[in-house]
Amino acid sequence: MEIAEKHIHVWNNCLHIISQLVEAKQFETWFKPIRAVSIVDAKLTVEVPSDFFREYLESAYLDILKKTLKRVIGPEARLAYTIKMVQNQPSMVLNATPVLTPANRAIDVVSAPTMPSDPRIGLGTIQRLTINPRLNPAFCFENFVFGECNKMGVNAGKNIALSPKHNPFNPLFIFGGPGLGKTHLAQAIGISIKESHPELVVLYVSAHEFKTQYMDAVNVKNKLTDFLSFYMKIDVLIVDDIQDLMGPGCQNAFFNVFNHLHLNGKQLIFTSDRAPVELQNFEERLLSRFKWGLSVQLTRPDYKTRVEMLRSRAEREGVDVPEDVLEYIATRIRSNFRELEGVLISLIAHSAVETDKSMMELASEISQVLVKEPEQNITVDRVIKAVSSYFNVSVEDLQSRSRKRQLVQSRQIAMYLCRSLIPNCSLSAIGSEMGGKDHATVLHSCNIVSDLVNVDRMFKKYISDIESSIVSSK
Repeated sequence: MEIAEKHIHVWNNCLHIISQLVEAKQFETWFKPIRAVSIVDAKLTVEVPSDFFREYLESAYLDILKKTLKRVIGPEARLAYTIKMVQNQPSMVLNATPVLTPANRAIDVVSAPTMPSDPRIGLGTIQRLTINPRLNPAFCFENFVFGECNKMGVNAGKNIALSPKHNPFNPLFIFGGPGLGKTHLAQAIGISIKESHPELVVLYVSAHEFKTQYMDAVNVKNKLTDFLSFYMKIDVLIVDDIQDLMGPGCQNAFFNVFNHLHLNGKQLIFTSDRAPVELQNFEERLLSRFKWGLSVQLTRPDYKTRVEMLRSRAEREGVDVPEDVLEYIATRIRSNFRELEGVLISLIAHSAVETDKSMMELASEISQVLVKEPEQNITVDRVIKAVSSYFNVSVEDLQSRSRKRQLVQSRQIAMYLCRSLIPNCSLSAIGSEMGGKDHATVLHSCNIVSDLVNVDRMFKKYISDIESSIVSSK
């Protein structure tokens, strides 16, 4: 075999091995575009489309490359890159510090240095994005009602807005039930950052949209590279409903985006309907990163905050709503801001048409149609007593560490009902009342019961009976 052909033969052997180790789509995207350039001694030089392509290749497939080259070339194998040039200019061999340390060296993966600043020279140049941040102007801090329910989140958000590149809250993980203002707070931070730092690239996107974009990208040749390259140029990335980021391929892509942005001091903000510890079907390495910065929970607003929210929204709508009407609505609706806002908007609309009725009359009629009766004050103690009575076991046994099957099952049901019936009751609080169980034990118990309810008719009846007794009891 001629020397001129040896590098092609070696790389084709490498490709044959790699194709058996990675999925077909990943192989087409990340290995087919690579072209062998030369081989000298044990050093194979390959050409890649861009410096970003090289970075992703090393972050995702370094171990596979290392083992494959060692197998084909030998223990002294090394790898170097050239970055493909545009405008028919010749490729330039680029050498830099090896990625692997001498102690671990099976091959030396030689990274490319920063490309020249002239955009005509190479594709490795990163140009600043000009994009629509997709932020709703109405979701600003001025329209956000502060209270004890969101105090921590607002303070952290304002600190981030003042210094998006230098703060300890990265990532900021905002979680809580529906209608508590997670999206509003996340976008308010983004809007404030754009106002004080207009040069920064801010983007708001839902996890579902990210997943859809990823799925579209993997089905088009070379589009995945562009997709990842785009997200890695964002300065402030806001991802809403992160719990919807399902699928190993999508999570792997997001993992690499997260790493790149975080390592480069870019701000990450996530919202979720549950705490990081309660997220299911997520890779552990991704979950651990969600916990790196600050996690804040938004809770149900208290009476004072509910009234203030209604007053603020009425003023924004330019409608004078009597104070006693606002107080009545705030008393009837305790769950979240979204329901409060819905009733108020309905009230304003009806008052413009039904002029013969007072606002208080309309508020009473609308709330009866749109809102359930206020829930009774359900406590952990009340749930425990209901479960112990239903299964005829003592409260002391239910809270003990006994592993008897009946007690274990009763205990798990009690934990499940506490979590489902008591708003904003943390796993740790439930575990504390159930004999000092940790949050992981409580979560595991809740998941077991949730699964059994779906497949076991008798188990479903247990839950229904106990729940009815708790809600109906006085």
